[in-house]
Amino acid sequence: MHVGKSYKLSEFLVWTRKSIYKLLFLGVIPVVLYQVVGFKWLSIPWTVVALLGTATAFIVGFKNTQTYNRTWEAHQIWTAILSSSRIWGTMSRDFLNNPEKTKELIYRHFAWLTALRYEMRGYRVWETTEKRHNAEYRKFYTVPEHEVALETELSKYMPAEELQQILKTANKSTQIMALQSKTIKELYDAQAIVVLQFVEMQRTVKEFYVQQSKSEHIKNSPYPRQYAIINTLLVSLFCFLLPFGMLKEFDKLNESIEGVMKGNMVWLVVPFSVILSWIYASLVQVGESTENPFEGNANDVPISQLCHMAEMDLREMLGETDIPPLSKP
Repeated sequence: MHVGKSYKLSEFLVWTRKSIYKLLFLGVIPVVLYQVVGFKWLSIPWTVVALLGTATAFIVGFKNTQTYNRTWEAHQIWTAILSSSRIWGTMSRDFLNNPEKTKELIYRHFAWLTALRYEMRGYRVWETTEKRHNAEYRKFYTVPEHEVALETELSKYMPAEELQQILKTANKSTQIMALQSKTIKELYDAQAIVVLQFVEMQRTVKEFYVQQSKSEHIKNSPYPRQYAIINTLLVSLFCFLLPFGMLKEFDKLNESIEGVMKGNMVWLVVPFSVILSWIYASLVQVGESTENPFEGNANDVPISQLCHMAEMDLREMLGETDIPPLSKP
């Protein structure tokens, strides 16, 4: 996730340059036909374009609000996971008088975090990571889940036999947490923990399952396609009609202008239509990049870093000192 002060204007212009090229083409053609070829009938009433622009602004604003809410909800989910992970580490250390079992529970929790973040980085057909403007920007950063295989990461935290069992399952994070619950029950049956400790640890397992389901819900439920398509259609229609609506308005300015621009004011339709259309097109692109908070784009929730933070905290609880530093944003 981009955590700097701001994107640079140059970065943003490069990111949206494909839209700028299209808008420039859409702006030039009507002016050439109107001014050079003499198709004066091409102009449409400005009121029509203004009403369309107002409706488009509402739908674009609605979508961007909803997509931001998706990202904010994802932030809250993973903040809750981080908080509960710290609680789990504390309970695993303080409820047990068995350092070996404590380490087993904590390291298996690392495996759960790893399996869940890898699941969240999986590709879905509605995601936008493969679009050219996003693919180009990925040269500035790396996605850890795309660099190292899941099996390699899980092997750091689980014994080989247990790992092979998990790798055969469909939902690996669910089955890893099920192993945690099984281990807790075994500890209770062996009277290594009392009933209140057993209940508290099972309650935390339940909380992990709840947060996992919420995260999976966001990952597997795209922004409603009917709203996405109407948003795209309205913006495209507005960008197409905008220069036609500006032709007559700029042509009228010739009556009050002298000098080299007299008779040529209509050419100003090109830059002004591009600027106004670019605002709408950019808002659409920003909303699209916020829509899927786990796909691996620059604006995602930093789940890799959050998992690393949890691992650092819990390994320090175990008294370990050889801990890799937190990755740079």
